[in-house]
Amino acid sequence: MAGMTRHVEPEVFLVAKPSVDYDELARYLHEIGGESWLERLDRDQLTPQDLAEFAGRLCYRSFEPGLNPNVTRIRQDQDAYLRNILASAHGSVLEHLSFSFVLHNVSRVLTHELVRHRPGVAISQESLRFVRLADLPFWFPDWARQDAELTKRAGELLDRMEEFQTWMAGHFGLDDPGVPFAEKKHRTSFMRRFAPEGVATGLVWTANVRTLRNVIEARTAASAEEEIRLVFNRVGEIMRQEAPALFGDYTVTDDGAWTPGWRKV
Repeated sequence: MAGMTRHVEPEVFLVAKPSVDYDELARYLHEIGGESWLERLDRDQLTPQDLAEFAGRLCYRSFEPGLNPNVTRIRQDQDAYLRNILASAHGSVLEHLSFSFVLHNVSRVLTHELVRHRPGVAISQESLRFVRLADLPFWFPDWARQDAELTKRAGELLDRMEEFQTWMAGHFGLDDPGVPFAEKKHRTSFMRRFAPEGVATGLVWTANVRTLRNVIEARTAASAEEEIRLVFNRVGEIMRQEAPALFGDYTVTDDGAWTPGWRKV
């Protein structure tokens, strides 16, 4: 591909996840008499799954038998406890666990689809009103890259669009000394209109576990758009590693579709 145009690969970075405060858990459990639950936790290796279990047990005061007269026995094993949470669709406790990802080198095709998932989500996206484009990073799926004529014509088109971005910046004098930032922003906002929807961008995307379970299933399905399938297959792999008890019920097909054992949690 000629000129500055470059192929990029979408990437996923997990940049934040829940942190559990052992001392505050202990202080609360001392108030209600449930300290024995702490014996099953390693205060130096607390996980988001501990928070999910804590939230679920608080609902029924089931940290140990006897705290709630209606509870005479409890599940001791965390995996079994969380499987029961999923099986009983007690998904509200999973909303306390939020994970933040940087989705890097993803297209605005993907981001336009991702914003349809609104509950339990926070989004901060790179603003092309402020960020001036010079080159146009672009993801080409493998099947497109194997088509020589398609790749050649696409490269020529993107090179021409990049050239126009550079020409506009010079035409508007955006790098001249003393140009007010407000003027740069105004012109850059206009210039982005000539960037393709497939241009690579980035965003911070935060979602709670209840939402993640839904989005992973929906956006890895065979009928989903191919780039978003690629990205959320990676998100699914990350979440299965971070919270295996909460994402271990999925069946993953050879083509990357994630189907949960329990739906509508």
